[in-house]
Amino acid sequence: MNSFRELKVWQKAMNLVTNIYTNTSIFPQNEQFGLTSQIRRSSVSIPSNIAEGFGRNTKNEFVRFLRISIGSLFELQTQLEISKNLEFVSIEEFN
Repeated sequence: MNSFRELKVWQKAMNLVTNIYTNTSIFPQNEQFGLTSQIRRSSVSIPSNIAEGFGRNTKNEFVRFLRISIGSLFELQTQLEISKNLEFVSIEEFN
């Protein structure tokens, strides 16, 4: 593999970021610097860490950054559940 762009996991993470930005654009304006910002940052960190780990050129470093990405996924899941509880997203969008 020549580039992190070829990794399916990176491609899927990039799609996730795009969906997150689209869906959070309708969040209340007063959440722009709160939950919206947190959700966007945690989603962006997922493909970013995958790419960074790939660029480290060692298996151990790549695995370490994949684990960091998984942590960001759990953070994002929690923030999305909060958004659902606050009815910023519908159950359908959440699923």
